[in-house]
Order: sequence, then C-alpha cells, then structure tokens
Amino acid sequence: MNKILRKVVLAPDIKLFEIETPSIAEKVQPGQFVIIKTHEKGERFPLTVADVNPQNHSITIVFQEVGKSSTYLGTFKEGEEILDVVGPLGKASEIELFGTVVCVGGGIGVAPIYPILKALKAKGNKIISIIGAKNKSLLILEDEIRKASDELYITTDDGSYGKKGFVSNELTRLIKDGIEINHVVAIGPPIMMKVVTDVTRPYKIKTIVSLNSIMVDGTGMCGACRVEIDGKTKFACVDGPEFDGHLVNFDLLMNRLNIYLKEEKTSLENFKNENSNCCKNKNC
Repeated sequence: MNKILRKVVLAPDIKLFEIETPSIAEKVQPGQFVIIKTHEKGERFPLTVADVNPQNHSITIVFQEVGKSSTYLGTFKEGEEILDVVGPLGKASEIELFGTVVCVGGGIGVAPIYPILKALKAKGNKIISIIGAKNKSLLILEDEIRKASDELYITTDDGSYGKKGFVSNELTRLIKDGIEINHVVAIGPPIMMKVVTDVTRPYKIKTIVSLNSIMVDGTGMCGACRVEIDGKTKFACVDGPEFDGHLVNFDLLMNRLNIYLKEEKTSLENFKNENSNCCKNKNC
C-alpha cells in the first residue's frame, strides 16, 4: 500500500506524487492533509492533499525539497512504497456559496489552493485566481488552475513571467479597480499570507489562510503546531489548518518556524554527504 503510481517533476526541487491510498482517497476533503513517514527511522511531516483520483483510489501530493525528509522523499521512484501515509487530518475547507472568491497561491501554496478553488467553483462561486512564484521556472500547476478558474492572474518576483511583483499586488489592484470580492483564500509562505491579510483587512474581506506550523503527530497531542489565533492558543492540526487570517499572529508563527533552522540545515548537509548510501539502503 501507499505505492507511488506517478511521479512528476513540476519545477526545480518541486515534485508531484500520486499515491495509492484507498482509505484516504475515499474520505479526504479540500483543505485536509496527511502525515507522511518515509521509513522506520524517518520523521513525520505533513503535506496537504492537492488532488484525488477516485478511479485510482489515490491522492496527489506536491512538495518542495527543502529539508532532509522532503529531499529524501524526492528520491523515491514510481512503483516504490512510502511506509506511512496517515489521514485525512485537519478540518476541511469551508465550501459555501460566497459570490466572488479570490484564491491566492504563492510558491508551493499553489498546490493546496487547487482542490479548494475547484470545490468553490463547483459550489457556484466566481473564482478569480492569483498565483505567483519567484520566477517562471518555479511556477506550478498553471494549466490546472486556469482551467478551474473564471479569471487567472500570474505574478513573478523577477518579472520573468506574468506581471512583475507579488500576488498581493494583484489583489490590491483588483480591490482598487472596484471588483466586489466576497471571500479570499490565501495559501503560501507565511509572509505572503500576512501581507494578503493586511491588504484585505481595511476592506473587511473575510480572508482564510492555511498555516504551515511545525507539526509532529498531527492529532493535537504533541502541541508542536500551536499557533495564536485572536490571542488564544490553537493547534493547527486539529483546529485548522485553516483560520481567519485577520486573527492570526503571523509574527509568532514565523518565529516558531525558525526555531530549528540551524539543526535542519545540519541534518540536510549530513544527508547530502551520505546521500548515495542512504538512498541505496533506505535507512537514513
């Protein structure tokens, strides 16, 4: 079980896996995630489900190789099996008829925004999508997002594709152009989500974000994923991962995400130094 049915390299260090997981594929809803453990000595880490294929009894995950575990996961090939894929976890997205919904995806956040905007579109909403990346080579799922949206706007930090600038710039433009926006969903790096909520706050546009806090067990028992929402402690794994962005303490979130940067860097460097034996034996 948990066999990799399809592997696609979407961009440098960004990979898509379609994984055979009948029990999860049967139940998962937009916005939910899974916890993955590649092998017995590996760490547990969360990945949002980007799509479901009922015919193949499979789910799709998209991940960026940034640390040891995600880099190691990227070495797996089609036909190989991942030790543990647990889920679905977290609360599903609120899928209602809001009217005009702007879905904002930045970087790897484009992947988890995809099933949400599809569900919102199926509910009857008008979907305006804004996706962005540092440059053209890192932009993912453009065709899929375009097909599921009524309008699509693309930005890149360096101007190599679409408009030069950030996704928040396009959102600001839409608001200033007088477009009536009833709801916003934003997923991406914490700083991107923070800026998006700053853009929508003065206009009182409900803005939902998905928080990528450090997570271990995914069931609310370890407390590692705690975040501050409206001055109160919540757990992203069971109370989220989606929250009202206007209530999130983003500064605290970003500080907590930086706690283990030194250790993560050392772990990745050690992994790369031992890469050939580690990948061969699947026991690092």
